[in-house]
Amino acid sequence: MSEKLKVALIQTPLHWENPEANRTMLSQKIETIQDNLDLIVLPEMFTSGFTMSPQNIHPSEGTKTISWMQDLAKMSNAAVMGSLVFHENYQNYNRLIFAHPDGHMYQYDKKHTFTLAGEDKVYTAGTERLVIDFKGFRICPLICYDLRFPVWARNTEAYDVLIYVANWPKPRITAWDALLKARAIENMSYCIGVNRIGVDDLGYEYSGHSGVYDVLGNTLAFSEKEEILYVELEREHIATYRNKLKFLEDRDNFSLK
Repeated sequence: MSEKLKVALIQTPLHWENPEANRTMLSQKIETIQDNLDLIVLPEMFTSGFTMSPQNIHPSEGTKTISWMQDLAKMSNAAVMGSLVFHENYQNYNRLIFAHPDGHMYQYDKKHTFTLAGEDKVYTAGTERLVIDFKGFRICPLICYDLRFPVWARNTEAYDVLIYVANWPKPRITAWDALLKARAIENMSYCIGVNRIGVDDLGYEYSGHSGVYDVLGNTLAFSEKEEILYVELEREHIATYRNKLKFLEDRDNFSLK
């Protein structure tokens, strides 16, 4: 068990529907990291951009990317996570992968598919939330549009870190900023949001705003440019304020049907 978790957030433009080019680009960025890290977080659909044409991504690319993530995790001795287009059993998923340095892999399929873009028409929604025990921290990974639904993120499992990977467009970036901070405060957990930047082939602009917030909603890291952000999370910070304030003990009891 570790008392601290060192995390890198990769805020980058993406090559449109080109997994090989994105893997090469991300490998080059990650090779520049010199610090010893525990976790590397990539954006949503980091091999393609937010495409609603999964048929343009060859079915083999999903397994290729997962193997790439596993190799990268082993080489860097840090877990690697992000979401990608994944084909399985004749269905398409916006699937988040958490590749552990020891070779273990965890997956989460996006629960709230983005109806405004028609994501619900081409990707199958997930039904189960994931909480990962990693180096003494309990991590709950979610994807983009999930951020707008606080019940899905509700901290009933004593997780320590809530992580959102996203392709969140510039026109609604104010909501992104506000909701990340709100999720941190209401769940008394660290909250991390990793967004892309640049303009995709459909003309949508992304302004980044990747950020990290502590259990009180204080900003620990934030960026609007192409860069790698670094942050160190502390178990003591979580324990201190949860024990002092005890807000989670007063939450309402209900269950999802």
